[in-house]
Amino acid sequence: MLYQFEFRPYQRKFNRPLRTSHGIWDIRSGIILRLVGENNQIGWGEIAPLSWFGSESFEQALDFCQQLPGTISSEMIFAISGELPACQFGFESALSNLSNSFVVSAGERILGGRVSVLHAAEPLEKHSQAEPGNEEKRLSQYSGLLPAGETALQAWQVLWLEGYRTFKWKIGVAAIEEELKIFQQLIKAMHNLCDRQSAFLRLDANGGLNYSQAKTWLEACDKVKATPDFSPEIEFLEQPLPVTQFQEMVELNAIYATTIALDESAANLDRIQECYSQGWRGIFVIKPAICGSPSQLRKFCQTHNIDAVFSSVFETEIGRQAGLNLATELSLNKRALGFGTDCWFDDNHSILDFRF
Repeated sequence: MLYQFEFRPYQRKFNRPLRTSHGIWDIRSGIILRLVGENNQIGWGEIAPLSWFGSESFEQALDFCQQLPGTISSEMIFAISGELPACQFGFESALSNLSNSFVVSAGERILGGRVSVLHAAEPLEKHSQAEPGNEEKRLSQYSGLLPAGETALQAWQVLWLEGYRTFKWKIGVAAIEEELKIFQQLIKAMHNLCDRQSAFLRLDANGGLNYSQAKTWLEACDKVKATPDFSPEIEFLEQPLPVTQFQEMVELNAIYATTIALDESAANLDRIQECYSQGWRGIFVIKPAICGSPSQLRKFCQTHNIDAVFSSVFETEIGRQAGLNLATELSLNKRALGFGTDCWFDDNHSILDFRF
């Protein structure tokens, strides 16, 4: 089948820069896609690349879109190279979103110049949004992303009051002595406020630690885990070492009680398959928007019983909904989804700067 194809690049500014071991990120750039079928069915998709994480660059994705004709076929979509994983996700999502009323309305708002960051699960929850406690229940299923450094000490309390019960804190950004001190303060503050209520903390190093530092962090986490009836629970340490040190992470995962999760090492489907073939049976953090073909990811996850945590890359609601659809279908555990990122954009209405 043939589809009319249009695209629009966008830039979306964070309300405060995101600091990770990769550097400072202050603007999310991406591309909104629109397919129109023979019966005027509309499908929206999003390309949200992260080149420093392992996907193609924004420039490569834009060049790919510019080279496509105004009419494309489904065969062309499924033939997109694995070297363009964010493009694979965006185009396949657009194809699967044909006449999805939620995504259509989102696309119309975005191309109008403004995006309202609606609840990603709205199609499932729209009949119960008014029920008391429903919003808190929804947010408890997501992991709220905390800023790096001391700011996390205040930020987590705001998210807790909103309903979040799982939090992810970026480490490997400042000196380890400074971060360990903040970590102890954060743990104590969470324990005092949570007071036996279930709370979970994830630490994300983005591959920014060396082997000695990773051991130090794991030892600190194990001490917390060894304390009876203590909240929060340290759920896992995410990507402590660079991608090139896979075997060292396997070794550390076998030594310490605190679980290690692979993130950059599992940035796309090829990497996930490689880690699995090398024996990794721990946690995979999967970012659908840069992982590659949704159909191939679905096939892999349904064939292999992997422990997966699905996560956002700060896409708009179009890519977010497509990622959550996959997460809902493929998650085999009760771990919180890493889509608690709304607070990183001003209010619920973020201006998208479209470049024509």
